[in-house]
Amino acid sequence: MRSRLLATTFMLGAFAVGTAAQAQTAPATGGNADVTTAPTTQQPEGGEVVVTGSRIARRDLQTAAPIAVVGQEEFQLSGTVNVEQVINTLPQVIPGSTAFSNNPGGGVSTLNLRGLGSQRTMVLVNGRRWVSYDTSQVVDLNTIPSFLLEGVDVVTGGASAVYGSDALAGVVNFRLRNNLNGVIAGGQYGITERGDGRRYEGYVAIGGELGDRGHATVYGEYYNRASILQGARGFSSVAQQENFDANGNPTGLFPGGSSTTPNGRVTSTYGSSVCPTGNVFCSPGAFFTAPGVSRRRTPTDLYNYAVDNYLMVPQERYLLGGYADYEFKDGHTAYVEATFVNNRVANELAPTPVTGTYQVNINSVSQFLSANDVAALRALDAIATTGNTVGDGIVPLSVQRRVNETGSRNSLDERNAFRLLVGVRGAITDALNYDAYYSYARTRNSNIQAGNISKSAFSAGLNGTATPINVFGPGTLTRAMVDQISIVAQNSDMSVLQVANASVSGSLFNLGLGAGDVAFALGGEYRKMSAEFVPDTALSSGDVIGFNAGDPTSGSYNVKEVFGELRVPIVSDRPFFHRLELGGAGRYSSYSLNGVGNVWTYAADAQWAPIRDITFRAQYQRAVRAPNIAELYQGAAVNFPTATDPCSLASAATNATIRNLCIATGVPASAVGQSSTQLNSQIQGVFGGNPNLKQEVSDSITAGAVFQPSFIRGLTIKADYFNIKVKDAISTFGGGLGNSLSLCYNTFQSISSPYCQVFLGKRNALGQFDGENLPSLLNANVGKLEVEGVDFAVDYATKLGFSVFGGEQASRLNFSFQGTYTGKNTLTPVATAPDLNNKCAGAFGALACGNPTPRWKWASRASLLDGPTTISMRWRHLSGVRDDDPDTTYFVERIPAYDVFDLTFAFDVTNNMNFAIGVNNLFDKKPKVLGLNQEQSNTYPGVYDVLGRDFFASVRFTF
Repeated sequence: MRSRLLATTFMLGAFAVGTAAQAQTAPATGGNADVTTAPTTQQPEGGEVVVTGSRIARRDLQTAAPIAVVGQEEFQLSGTVNVEQVINTLPQVIPGSTAFSNNPGGGVSTLNLRGLGSQRTMVLVNGRRWVSYDTSQVVDLNTIPSFLLEGVDVVTGGASAVYGSDALAGVVNFRLRNNLNGVIAGGQYGITERGDGRRYEGYVAIGGELGDRGHATVYGEYYNRASILQGARGFSSVAQQENFDANGNPTGLFPGGSSTTPNGRVTSTYGSSVCPTGNVFCSPGAFFTAPGVSRRRTPTDLYNYAVDNYLMVPQERYLLGGYADYEFKDGHTAYVEATFVNNRVANELAPTPVTGTYQVNINSVSQFLSANDVAALRALDAIATTGNTVGDGIVPLSVQRRVNETGSRNSLDERNAFRLLVGVRGAITDALNYDAYYSYARTRNSNIQAGNISKSAFSAGLNGTATPINVFGPGTLTRAMVDQISIVAQNSDMSVLQVANASVSGSLFNLGLGAGDVAFALGGEYRKMSAEFVPDTALSSGDVIGFNAGDPTSGSYNVKEVFGELRVPIVSDRPFFHRLELGGAGRYSSYSLNGVGNVWTYAADAQWAPIRDITFRAQYQRAVRAPNIAELYQGAAVNFPTATDPCSLASAATNATIRNLCIATGVPASAVGQSSTQLNSQIQGVFGGNPNLKQEVSDSITAGAVFQPSFIRGLTIKADYFNIKVKDAISTFGGGLGNSLSLCYNTFQSISSPYCQVFLGKRNALGQFDGENLPSLLNANVGKLEVEGVDFAVDYATKLGFSVFGGEQASRLNFSFQGTYTGKNTLTPVATAPDLNNKCAGAFGALACGNPTPRWKWASRASLLDGPTTISMRWRHLSGVRDDDPDTTYFVERIPAYDVFDLTFAFDVTNNMNFAIGVNNLFDKKPKVLGLNQEQSNTYPGVYDVLGRDFFASVRFTF
C-alpha cells in the first residue's frame, strides 16, 4: 500500500508531457488500446499506452490535450465511496446532481465539466461509453465502482472527432483496474460530528489468471447512506425569506416559508371592486387558526416547509460486475465485461400544498364552518360576477391548504442498470492491430410517489359530488377523508444504448528524423439510442397535486460513423527541437434525425519542446452534440424552477414601463409591486421536447506549457488556456423560466415580445402564477455558450533526508496544487440579440447561472509519508461569487470566498492491510445562508459543505 501511496498521493499529479502520467495500456499484442486500462501508473517496459483523448497506442505519454488525473489513492485519502465526492472538488467541474439534490433531485449523481452541463460532458469507463440513467442519456456516477478505480482522466475541450457526440466540454474517463491477481476487500464507515449521516460500504474483488492465456476478475459492493433532514442543521431548518423596505430595498432575512399552510387559507376570486367590504374571504382571505375558526390572513401566516425536506438523500446500492479476456489464438484475444447495479435513492418534501380555484358547495362544507363564515360565503354567492352563478349555492374560491394529514411527499427511485460488452482484439501484422466490440447498456427505473393528493377527488370533496372534506383548519382531515383524496403514483422509464465499434491502428512509416513512426487509427462505429418514460395515468392526466405532472416520452435514433486519427512525429533531439509532433483527427457522422443529418467533426494539435525541460502544446477541436431523447421527445411536464416574478418586486410599482406591462399581462393594478403576487419562490411551468432541434456545434482551443526543470527534481508546473464556444445551444426557451421573465419585463418590455407572450393569460385574477394555467417553455436551439479560462497545476515530490518519526527510511513530502481561473462563462439566450447575455463567471443565481461558478477554484494536497504512516491534508478553495440578476436586489448579493480543510491519517498495519481515518471539513465551515436566490436548503448544497465536520474510517486488505 505504501508504495502505491508514494506513487500517486498527488491529488492531481498528471505529468501529461514527458512523465509517467496515468494512461491506458494496449494489450500485449499491440491492439487498439482504448479498450483496456493500465494496471499501474507506469508505462510497462516495451509496451504501448493510449492516453485519454486519443485512440492511437504510443510508447510515450505525451499529449497535446491538457489532462488532469486523479489517482486511486485520492479516493481513499478523502474517504470517498461515491465518485462524485472527489470529482466535484476538481477545479474543472461545477457540481451537477449530488447526494444533496432533493428538490430538484432524481436520485442520481452527474458530472458537469466547465459548467456547460452534464449533457455536454462525455463520461467513459475504460475508454468506452457507459450506461446512462434515463431519457437525457447522461451517466449516473453512482454506477461506477470507486474501490476499483485506478485513476480518473479529465480532458478539456471538444473530443467528438475521437469519441463522437456529447464531448463538447470534454471527456472524463474512469479507468478501472482489470488485471487483478488476488483479492481486494475492505469497507468504510462515515458519520458526521452531529451523529447523523451514517454511511457504510463493503466491497470485494477477486482476480486471477485463466491458465497462461487469459485473466478474469469479479467484484461486488454494498453501500448504504442514511438521510439527513434540513431541520437537523441550523442554516437550513427554516425557509428564509427576504425582508424589503418601502422602496424595495432588502433589509434582511427572516424566518419565512410558504403561504400554503396546514391551517388553510380561502380567498374569494372576485376582484377588490366586487368583493364586499368586510367579507372575511375577500383578499387577502380567511385564515383558519383552529377548526372552523377564521380571521383575516396576515403576511406572517406562513408554513416552514424546510424542516421536513431532505438535506442529504438516503441511498442503498448493490453493485456486481466482472471482466475477462482469453487469448484463443496466438495474438488474438476475446474479452467480455459485465456490470449490474441496483440503486435506490429517495427524495422527501414537505406535505402536499394544494393551491387552486375550486367550486365550493356551501351546503356541503357548512358543517365545518362558523355561522358567520357560512353567511359570508352566501353573500359571495349572491354577487353577479364572472365565474359565479347567483344563488346556486356554489361559490368559486381560491383554496390553499397544506395537507399535513397525509405526511411528507416521498419519491423513491429504484434503478437497475445493466451493461454487457463482448469483443475481440489482436494483431494483423507486427505494425497493424485490430479491435472490435459490441456493447449493450440498459437502465430501468421505477419511481414511486407517495403523499400525493388527487385533484379530482379534492375538488369533488368540496363541490358536493362526493363525501365532503374539511380543509378549514389544522388537523381537520379525518383518516377517511385522507384516504378519499390520497393517491400513489408510479412512473417507469428505460434507456438503452447499443454500440458496435471496429477499428484498426498501427504505424505507417518513419520520417527519418529520429522522432518515431507516423501512427494512425481508423474505424467505424454504429450507435443506437432509445428511451421511454411512462408516467402514471394520474400524473399524465394532471390529476396529481404534489408531484410534477408529465406526458409520456418515447423515442430513438441511430448514428453511423467513420473516424480516423493521425499522429506525426516530425523531429526529435535536435537543437531547439527536442521534440516536435503534429496530430489530427476527423469523424463523419450520419444521424437518423431530420434536424441533424450528416456532420463532420475534426481536430488538430501540435507539441513543441525546444529543450527537454519545457513543452508547448496547442489544440483545436470542432465538436458536435446531437440532441438527446429527452430534449427531442420529452412529453410536456410540469416543473417548479426557482424564479422571481418581476411584478412582485416593489420596484415594479414605481417603474411605469414595468408596471404597465405587468397590468397588460394580467396583474391587477393594485397587486403590482406586492410580494403577495408571487406565492412561493418557485414558479410552475410546463416544459417539454422539440423534435425539430438541430445539433449543437462547438469550437474549442487549448494552448499551454509544461515545465519540468531538470535542475529541480520532482517538480512539474503546468498552465493551459482554454476557450470553448457552443452555438445553437439547446436549452429551455429563453434560457429558462426565470430568464424569460426577465427578458419580458426587464429587457424587451413589449407585450408583443415572444418572451411576454409566454406569460400572457397565465395569471389568475390576483395576478399570480397559481398552477392552474401554466406558462409553456419548450426546448429550443437558443443562442450560444462560451467558457474561457486558464488551468494551473503544480506537483512536487522530495525526500526530506530524515525520518520525521525516527524510522529507518527518510520521509517523503508530496505536494500538489491544481486550480482554474474562469474568465468567462456566458449564456446568450437569444441568438438574434448577441449583446444580451448572462455572465456567470464569478456568479450564481436563479436567473440563469444556477450553481456558483467561482472565478478561482483550487484544490491542493500535502502529504507526509514516513515508513508505514501517511499524514495528508487537503485544502479546497472557492472564490467569492455575486448574484446573477442585475434587476433584482437580494439581501445576500455576494457569497464570500469559501475554504475547507480535510485531514487524513493512513497506516499500513501489514503489507496486506491498510487502515485510514480522516476528518473532512476539519474546521466545521458553514455555508452562507441565502434568501430567495438560493437553490435549496437556503444555499447551494452541491457546492458548499452542508454536513459540517465529518469523520470516516476505512480498512483495505490485499492478498
